[in-house]
Formats: sequence, C-alpha cells, structure tokens
Amino acid sequence: MKEFELKYGCNPNQKPAKIYMADGGDLPIQILSGRPGYINFLDAFNSWQLVKELKEALGLPAVTSFKHVSPTSAAVGIPLSPELKRACFVDDAEGLDDSPLACAYARARGTDRMCSFGDWVALSDPCDVATARLLKREVSDGIIAPGYDPEALEILKTKRKGNYNIVQIDPDYVPEVRERKQVFGITFEQGRNNFRIDRELLGNIVTKNRDLPETAVRDLIVALITLKYTQSNSVCYAVDGQAIGVGAGQQSRIHCTRLAGSKADTWFLRQHEKVLNLPFRADLGRPDRDNVIDGYINQNEEDVCAEGNWQKYFTVRPEPFTREEQKAFLATRQGVALGSDAFFPFSDNIQRAAASGVKYIAEPGGSIRDDAVIACADAYGMTMCFTGMRLFHH
Repeated sequence: MKEFELKYGCNPNQKPAKIYMADGGDLPIQILSGRPGYINFLDAFNSWQLVKELKEALGLPAVTSFKHVSPTSAAVGIPLSPELKRACFVDDAEGLDDSPLACAYARARGTDRMCSFGDWVALSDPCDVATARLLKREVSDGIIAPGYDPEALEILKTKRKGNYNIVQIDPDYVPEVRERKQVFGITFEQGRNNFRIDRELLGNIVTKNRDLPETAVRDLIVALITLKYTQSNSVCYAVDGQAIGVGAGQQSRIHCTRLAGSKADTWFLRQHEKVLNLPFRADLGRPDRDNVIDGYINQNEEDVCAEGNWQKYFTVRPEPFTREEQKAFLATRQGVALGSDAFFPFSDNIQRAAASGVKYIAEPGGSIRDDAVIACADAYGMTMCFTGMRLFHH
C-alpha cells in the first residue's frame, strides 16, 4: 500500500488528508479492520515506538495506552497481585496469569482508566487471545501490533460492530535518520531521536544515597522511555514496571509534577480496601464505575455518598473515604521512581514527589539550581541520577 486516504485531518474541516511515504515506497503497515484517522495514526506510530523501545530495553512484553499523542500509561509484563487485578477490573480475566502481554495490557489500560477511555493501544508482541479478550471489553479506538493470533484477530474484529481499527506494523521497519514536518507551510527537519535509554544512562548518581536496586532501574527506564513519547513538558511516576502517573504538555515543570503526582495518588488509592470493596450495582458499567471511583477518591465522596445520590451507583450506602484516611494510606506507598524530560529548576518538584512516595529520580540536570535540588533530594533520602540528556517531544 503506497498511501492511505483519511476521512479528514485533525478536524473535520481539514481535508483532504492522507498518509504516505515521501520516497514513494510502501507503507510499513497493513490495516486489518476499520478506517483509522489522522490522530489515530499519530497515536499508533508514537505508541509503537514506545513499546518497541521498552521491549528492547527490558526484554519484557510492553503495552501502552495512548490518548491525543501522549501515553496515559505504559507497562511491562509483570504478574499482577490479587489487589491489583481488582483495581484494574481484571480479576475475572481468563488466561491472564499465563500471558505476560495480557499482564502488561491490564497494567497499562488499568492505570489511568478515565484518561484511557477511547484510547489507542500498542503492543510490542503479537496479540494473543488473553490480551484480545481484555481489550474487547474496553472502550478503545484501535490497536497496533506486529502481528495477531488468528483467534485474537477474530475477537478484535467483533468490536464496534466490526469497525474496530486494527493495524499491523512491520516490526523490522526502520525509518529514515532525518524526519520532517510542516508548520504554516514551512518545513522543519531534524535528526530522529534515536537516543538509547538503558541501565548505563543511570550511572551518574549525584545524591548521598547511591542505592539503586534493579527494580528501581527498571522503573526509571519505564518512566524515561514513556517520557520520550510524551508531549513536553512532562514528568512520569513509575513503580512495579508501570507508569502510574503521567503529567504531559504543561508549561511549568511543577505543574507536570503535581499533575502526574495526583494521578499516581489516585492509582494507589484505587487499591485501598474501601475502593476495592465499593458495593456497585450490578448494572453499573465499567466506565461509570471509573467515574464514580474518581469522584469517591478525589474529595467528592460526600456528593457520591450523599442521601439521594448513592442509590444511583451502589447497593448500600458506602462510608466516605476521608482525606485523613487517604493521607495515611499514601504514606505507606514507597519506592516510587520519577523521571523528568528536562531538569528540575526548583526543589518544590522534589517536595511534591516525596509526597507520592518517590525514592528514585532520573532527570537531565543542568539547572543553575542543581545544588538546591540535590540538597532537597538528600533531605528526603532519595537517590537521584543525572542523565545529561533532555527528552523533549513535540
């Protein structure tokens, strides 16, 4: 296929629209179902790069959930605890424990379920049946993978009345070294960001605490590769092989850190027994449950649990989840990794990170206030690496 005509560009008024290879060659994809749009393909090609790099860096199947050209999360295929399965709504999933790819999908899709609603999914490995079954029951725009098990493909083709967007990419495709795009009729050209993120990048530890266990190395690599494909400015919290809070596209670094930290806190609080045991009505759909959980956690529990309201969601009226209870629970969450796509200009970022259990940090360094940032990290007993490499993505 030399080119693919799109219904329209970013918006319905932006016509005509298509994707094609500038050299006239064949596109490195096959469209197996549906008709992906302009933004779908932006998500598809960015997300594929992310999972491909994660797999190469860590040797584990990787999955990411994308919305509007930024990841909501990314994860590698590590088994889920019983509590984590319940928090991700996959405790009833058939074959989950036997599929590392399905575990990665459950983590990536389950991290920020509100932002993942209507997402684009990328898999590092061919889609298997267990992963397809999980994906079938979620609201999603499409998927890109290097292949599909025949039965998995048939399962996915039943989504959206047979119009689910399914893209297969050639895993051996290597793009040109230079990339170009146009803005306002002007062509921009730059070298592709082929910078390799791996264990060696974390060798420059600048804090007094130099302890960096392999689990932290893994989580920092997850965070940094996630940031490489996140709209800047961006900050990512990661733990247990998955990104648990992504702050994307903010003009201020501290707003990135706060946004990502808030998402990480919500992720942790979803695993509290009060949330796991919410007595939902059987007829309340998964997206509605996500909305209710978000309100219950984020200090709207009085409204969610109020007389006259709770009957819409629950079989019995649940107890409120107080701010004091949340704070006490979050204080038990430790060992979180944090990556930043550019240096922290002020120590307020470190203080906010500490509130969400951050113990390990990777950032480029290079600020005139590096000494103050390092001193703040030392005060919290953190281990911080200076990577020397900015990861802006636009």
